[in-house]
Amino acid sequence: MVKSMAAKNKKKKAGSSGIIAQNKRARHDYQIDEEIEAGIMLVGTEVKSLRIGTASINESYAGEKEGEIYLFNANIQEYNKAGNYFQHQPRRPRKLLFHKREVSKLLGAIQRKGMTLVPISMYFNKKGLVKVKIGIARGKKEYDKRETEKKRDWQRDKSRLLKEKG
Repeated sequence: MVKSMAAKNKKKKAGSSGIIAQNKRARHDYQIDEEIEAGIMLVGTEVKSLRIGTASINESYAGEKEGEIYLFNANIQEYNKAGNYFQHQPRRPRKLLFHKREVSKLLGAIQRKGMTLVPISMYFNKKGLVKVKIGIARGKKEYDKRETEKKRDWQRDKSRLLKEKG
C-alpha cells in the first residue's frame, strides 16, 4: 500500500506539540488564583531551540516593563546549528502578548499586596505557536506548604489502602 504525499506531510514533528517546559515549583511555592494563556515574542533561533526542548522556566517570573508585561529570566538555550550572527541571548526579557484589558487587569493584580505573576508552563498549541501559561499567584507561608504536603501524602496513602483492600 502506497501512502500519498499529503498523508506523509500530515505527520507532526516530535517536538512540535506538547509541553516544552514546566515550573513544578510554582504550585508548591505559590497559591495560584487564576491562570491566563499568553503568547510570547520570540526570534527564529529561539523557536528552533524550543522545538528540540532546550528551555527552562524554573527561575523565571513575569513583570511590568514600560507598561507591558515581560517574561524575565527564562532560559532558552542558543540554537547550535545557527551562526553567531543569528544567535539570541539565552536569558533576555521576552514580551508577553496580551489584550489591553488583560494587561490592565494583570498590572492591577501585581500592584496588590503579595500578588505576583508566575509562569506555570510553556507549550506549543494546536497551531504550533508557543504559548505561556501565567498564574496570578500569592506566596505561600511555610505552614501552608506543610499542609498541602500532608494532604497529598494522605491522598497517596488512602489510594494505596483502597487498592490493597478492594
